[in-house]
Amino acid sequence: MPHHPVFLVGAGPGDPELLTLKAVRVLGEADVVLADDLVDASILGYCPQARIIRTGKRGGCRSTPQAFIQRLMLRYARQGKKVVRLKGGDPCIFGRAGEEAHWLRERGVACEVVNGITAGLAAATSCGIPLTMRGMTHGVTLVTAHTEDGRGPNWPALVAGGTTLVIYMSVSTLAATQRQLLASGMPGGMPVAFIENASLATQRQLHTRLADASRDAAAWGLRSPAIIVVGEVAALAQSPHGLLDASSAIGALERQEPTRRANR
Repeated sequence: MPHHPVFLVGAGPGDPELLTLKAVRVLGEADVVLADDLVDASILGYCPQARIIRTGKRGGCRSTPQAFIQRLMLRYARQGKKVVRLKGGDPCIFGRAGEEAHWLRERGVACEVVNGITAGLAAATSCGIPLTMRGMTHGVTLVTAHTEDGRGPNWPALVAGGTTLVIYMSVSTLAATQRQLLASGMPGGMPVAFIENASLATQRQLHTRLADASRDAAAWGLRSPAIIVVGEVAALAQSPHGLLDASSAIGALERQEPTRRANR
């Protein structure tokens, strides 16, 4: 029986309107969809005929073992099913796309990636932060606080690079991340933005500085999923140079539980 390729599809940051047209088409043709827990339920409405298998993959919660997910994809593909592995954000940004594609190809099943908007970009944009800004920062680095060896990323090298840092999967290790950044020479006054549930109606945001980041986040009740933006551009969310006009920015901030924000 000929195999269809397995599609590794990015569902974007959460807002269904940020789903790509190709993702909508592929979902509509799917027989089986293995969906991560961070995928908004409304997105699954694009695949009404498919069997939906929820796989977890939410930080701090139980998830289906990765090896079992891969075996499920292989099993259904060998049955001639059109299989979609649906992931939050972009499958190639901390989404194990390379690992899953390599594993399947070794077993004779082709893969195709359908990119999605990564959460870090959507989170910054949704609160008015441009991740690069001429005269302020020359680049942006996407990094996860969780590494396979448990030692974390090379913070001194990242700080020395001078780019905006967009940190994924860092809520549980925030205090350690703050210490490492300060120890690596990043100034305590560096602006920091926390964006929780980016692009959704439940989005919240907190603006502070690096020296106070862990304390303010704890007082604010920061929860996963959240993105952390560290860099001078993080202060632009509340300035005329940000991506939101002044009235929109003020309105957005007024909806974010102002007594619990730490604005500096």
